[in-house]
Parts: sequence; C-alpha cells; structure tokens
Amino acid sequence: MQQSASEDLKNQMQARLSKVQSLLESGTFRQVRQLLNALKPVEIARIIASSPPHSRKVLWDLVDKEVTGEVVEELPSDIREQFLRGMDAEAVAELTEGLEADDVVDILQHLPETIMQEVLAAMSEQDRHRVESILPYGKDTAGGLANTDTITVRPRFTLDVVLRYLRRHTDLPPSTDSLIVVNRKDDFLGLLPLSKLLTSDPNTTVREVMESDINAIPADMHDTDVAKLFEQHDWISAPVVDDQGKLIGRITIDDVVDVIREGADHSLMSLAGLDEEEDTFAPVFRTIPRRAIWLGINLLTAILASAVINVFQGTIDKVVALAVLMTVVASMGGVAGSQTLTVVIRGMATGHLGPTNMRWLLSREVRVGLVNGCLWAGIMGLVAAYWFGDPLLAVLLAVALVINLLVAALAGALLPNILKSLKIDPALAGGVTLTTVTDVVGYLVFLGLATFFYA
Repeated sequence: MQQSASEDLKNQMQARLSKVQSLLESGTFRQVRQLLNALKPVEIARIIASSPPHSRKVLWDLVDKEVTGEVVEELPSDIREQFLRGMDAEAVAELTEGLEADDVVDILQHLPETIMQEVLAAMSEQDRHRVESILPYGKDTAGGLANTDTITVRPRFTLDVVLRYLRRHTDLPPSTDSLIVVNRKDDFLGLLPLSKLLTSDPNTTVREVMESDINAIPADMHDTDVAKLFEQHDWISAPVVDDQGKLIGRITIDDVVDVIREGADHSLMSLAGLDEEEDTFAPVFRTIPRRAIWLGINLLTAILASAVINVFQGTIDKVVALAVLMTVVASMGGVAGSQTLTVVIRGMATGHLGPTNMRWLLSREVRVGLVNGCLWAGIMGLVAAYWFGDPLLAVLLAVALVINLLVAALAGALLPNILKSLKIDPALAGGVTLTTVTDVVGYLVFLGLATFFYA
C-alpha cells in the first residue's frame, strides 16, 4: 500500500513535469505560471530542480514573489546558489521576509561576505538580531540547525498564566511539543511539555511540573550527532544552548529529517566519488571537473595494478591461462572487501562501531573471509582444473583466492578507521583504496606463486 502511494506521487510529479515542459516548449507561459503557483512551494522547487538548466530561469521568473522565499528554501544547495548569485542585496532581503531564522542563515551562507552584510542591513532590527544569533555557527552544527522561533516561560509563573499567555498567540511555532523554561538571563532551565500544561492543576507553578533533568544540545554539536540523539530519544524538538548555557533556539524534527536525507545522499554519491549535492542536470563543463578528479585517481591505481601484472609478463606469456584466471582473484577480493567496508562504514555512521567492539568485528570478518575463501577457492579450483586440465594451476588459484579474501576482509575492516584518522572521508575514498589493495595483492599473490612454480 505504501509503495503504491509512493509510486502515485512519483507519477503525479512526472506528469506535472511533462506538462510544464510541454507548455514551455509551446510558449504558453501564462498557463505555466498558473500551473506552478497552484502548487505548494516544495512541489515548485522539485519541478525546477527536475528541469534542465535552460528551463530553470524561466520557471523561477514565473513563480509569484510571495512564495519565492519558501521555494528557494526547498531547492538543492547547488541550484539555490545559482539563483542567489544573480540577485542584489535588496532582492535577497525581500526574499527572506517571513522565513525562519535557520532558513535565512542557510541562504546567507551561500552569499559573498559583502552581499551578506548588505542583506543584514536591509532587514528589520528584530529579524537581524535573530539571524545574527545563529549565523556564527556552521550549517552542519546544532547552532546552524537551530530556529529562534520559540516560546519561553519563567519557572515562577503558574500554569494558568502560561495558558493565558499562549492564548494571546494566533498560532504556535511548528512542531511545538514543549515550552522552554528559562530565567531572566535566558539560561536554559528545563522543558514544560504541553501534555503536562494541559493536564495539571492551573494553580501549579511551572517550576513544580517542568522537566529539569533534560540536557540541552550544545550549539557546536555536529548535525549527525544531533540526528542520533533525536533517533534515540524520539524527540520532536530539542533546545539548543551556547557554551554559557544560554538558550539560542530549538531544533525540530523536520530539520533532522533533512540531515538524515543529506547523509544518505552523501553515502550513495560517495560510492561513485561524487558530491552529495551533485546536480542531476548540471551543465557539461561543471560536471566534467567533478568527475575527472576521481577518474584520475582511479587511473593511477589502475596503473599501479597494471605495473604489478607487467612484472610477471614473462610468466603470463608461458602460461596463458594466468591471464584468464587472474581477474577472478582480483574481482572476488574486491567484492568481499566491499561487503566488509560497507558494514564498517555503516557501523561508524550509526555510532554502533567504536574502539571497544572493533576487535570483535575484525575477528568475525577474518573468519567470514577465511570460510568464504575456502568455499569459493575449492569451487573455482575444480573449475580451473577441468577447464585447463592443470591441477597445479587449480591449487595456485585456490591459494591465491583464500589469501586475497582474507586480505580483503582485513582491508575492508581497517581502512575506514585509517582514513578517518587521516581526516579523509571513508565513504568517499574507501572504495578506491580498497580496490587498489585487493587488485595489487590478488595479482601479486597469484602471479607470484605461478612464477615460483612454473619458472
């Protein structure tokens, strides 16, 4: 049922996109404007992001000015930056009106410093103060995720006073499940859940029913660690404080969902050596350099593996079957190592893997590599003996397979920690490094053994 609903949404999106492109090609811009502005901002953003570059500017110009801020907020960072670069400070300031402070900060961080200062100067004093309170924090920190749109109360007030205070608001901030309790200096003291506010005696004070054992999130905490806390505690929102314990704002679950999605994108794109913000419809000359870097690195590793093969060229000339079988050794090692590498990187990302249990995992992967190595070495040895009629060659192949699968297990388990200690992203560089190790070791062992016995 869920899969069917998801497919329906995709089909609706594709139908809208097809209709928009058809109307653009026919030049009926008035209909395109009507169609676009009848959609939600997130849907407009998806249509723009799913369109080729030459259509994006046209679509952007057709969006009503009242919703451009919400639309730009939903665009991928790469595309958002392209639009912002073409605006002056006054236009950006107008764009950010009505947006939440954390979303405004996301937009400002894509601008040059001079333009950023001009935009801040063009804002109202209240909006500027809210934005400047979280602007110093990086976008991948709790402070960067924090939203200053919060409702705070003092501990001395009764719940009746708090309820009357809330009734003066036309609406509550989205995802409000608790009120934040602070003192006169804005020091964080605890939380007052709405459930307690509604079910407790109105004459009770906030201090009596508030939850004071709640630890606020430090502003410099990394966003992935914030996401883990939300997952562990099933939070809807959480307060954020600076290093003096003063309230900055709060993080809501919708911001955490974005962090999780970006992390998944990063892991997926990193497997191919690409940026997680890679634009599907990026122009050719922007796509080429991004991909060329990792193609170049891969070429260097391929040259290294080829150099190992070249050392044994004489042996290969004598025993042609080696050229056929040596790719099997390298390929099996590569697949086995990738399985281990994926498990380790996932364990590190989820926080399940650390120094205390790394030794157990390493032991398990070695045992798995040994068993799988013996199993497939035996099968491939029989295949090679039947195929080429050479029992010695079959034994050498089997031994090389066992050794390479063991090395692959060790490399897959150890490489992520080694790369991380060198401040290199394991998800980005792990695959290329692992392939180099398994190729070089596979060729070296198999061709080295063949040289020793056949020469």
